[in-house]
Amino acid sequence: MTGQKTYIKPPVEAVYAKQLAALAAADAANRKPEGWRLSPRAVRTFVLGSREPLTADGEKVEIDKKYYGDDTLIERCIITLAGNRGLMLVGEPGTAKTMLSELFSAAISGVTTNTVQGTAGTTDDNIKYSWNYALLLAKGPTAEALVPAPLYTGMRDGVITRFEEITRCPSEVQDTLISVMSDKVLSIPEFGAEGFLFARPGFNIIATANTRDKGVNEMSSALKRRFNFETVEPVSSVKLECEIIERQCRALLKEAAPEAPVREDIVKLLATAFHELREGESSEGHKIESPAAVMSTAEAVSLYYQTALTSHYYETEISVDVLAQNIRSAVLKESKDDLPRLKAYWNTVVKARAGKDALWQRFFEARSWLK
Repeated sequence: MTGQKTYIKPPVEAVYAKQLAALAAADAANRKPEGWRLSPRAVRTFVLGSREPLTADGEKVEIDKKYYGDDTLIERCIITLAGNRGLMLVGEPGTAKTMLSELFSAAISGVTTNTVQGTAGTTDDNIKYSWNYALLLAKGPTAEALVPAPLYTGMRDGVITRFEEITRCPSEVQDTLISVMSDKVLSIPEFGAEGFLFARPGFNIIATANTRDKGVNEMSSALKRRFNFETVEPVSSVKLECEIIERQCRALLKEAAPEAPVREDIVKLLATAFHELREGESSEGHKIESPAAVMSTAEAVSLYYQTALTSHYYETEISVDVLAQNIRSAVLKESKDDLPRLKAYWNTVVKARAGKDALWQRFFEARSWLK
């Protein structure tokens, strides 16, 4: 449509703009930390949902539940951010750490794009600030020549800085955060005696790290002390995992392929298989050798979405054959040595169910793809 902007992945503050506005309108009486757009109560409601709709501009707005897990984890995270320590979210890949950091940032600061993506190539310039060298040569070290990076922006504007995959960064780069997190001041030596940026209220840091990256670039004890650590656990219930897969796939398919159905029976099969492979035990109590690959809920969402798109674009029924192919691809991401483990699951657990359930029978027959 003319004049309408569309994005592959809009920022959280745009996706939930109505909900955030409704929460802000109803939030006047609640205690709010300086620099926050919403109170801790409203932030909690934004993440965990509300039983009753709120009203904004005369319209009823449902506040849906966005995180399915430990509610007390959310409460602890919010209180950490209201204090003077950073928040470190750790856990297995695909456990919604990034999603939580986005939700907190959108509710507290109204912006999620003030982000450092940690990699082996991340430098101080990517975190703090750099220079426009043409202006630097022409005018010297002036504010006009300085190019702010996310940490500088967060301190200047009083908003949260998100630091994704912090342990992927070299240790010396991580440690540039230590003095900033302690004193809430950033030194800019090029500006001379006045070269200090003091953080405004509302500034804080949310960092994420995968437990599988432990030891890659271990955080120093000094930096660890400046964060409160919260572990985000994988989904423990097949029923809950089904709900998450269904909800997220409906949202994804609404934009990409509205006609593609979300079949509850196939979602349940997928969630069951992922849960059992991840936990190393079937629902009947049989021990399973878990693959090294990430068998997360996020990966399951991606697999069903890919399977549904195959059905949509090739104009076929959603097929467990395609699902089996996608599971094989996901498992072999880490190592080809995982293939025997996947075959063993098929030849024991899936085979045992095949005689009792038609869908599991078709799933078992798809073992020809496990070559």
